[in-house]
Amino acid sequence: METTKNIRNDLLKRKEICFILESDKNPGFEGTRKIIADDFKSDEEAIDVYGIKGSFGSSKFKVDAYVYDSKADLEKAKQLTQKQRTEIKKAAEDAKKAEDESKKAEAESKKAEAEVKASEETKKTEAELLKSKAV
Repeated sequence: METTKNIRNDLLKRKEICFILESDKNPGFEGTRKIIADDFKSDEEAIDVYGIKGSFGSSKFKVDAYVYDSKADLEKAKQLTQKQRTEIKKAAEDAKKAEDESKKAEAESKKAEAEVKASEETKKTEAELLKSKAV
């Protein structure tokens, strides 16, 4: 692994690294993340590998990655695409609708129980009135 760029970005609390990795096949994002974690002695969850570029017939891959100080810093600095943002928004709306529906169903079941109790009470009072008239 030959590092070509290693810049510290204090504003975003990360190291911006670029290096050349020799491998028989494309190491993939997860494999590269493990290699970087071992080499830079950092947490795998705080690493964002955003580019692996290789040339046809060559066993060298150019890897671009960010190594953050913590996972929280990664979450704070990570930019989402518009599609990802709409998916998150839609999931939140669906969760809210499901919660509202469950509350409605619960309220309806309580209302039905109250109606059943009320009808039982009226039946009891009617039965008592009939007994009192019969006596």
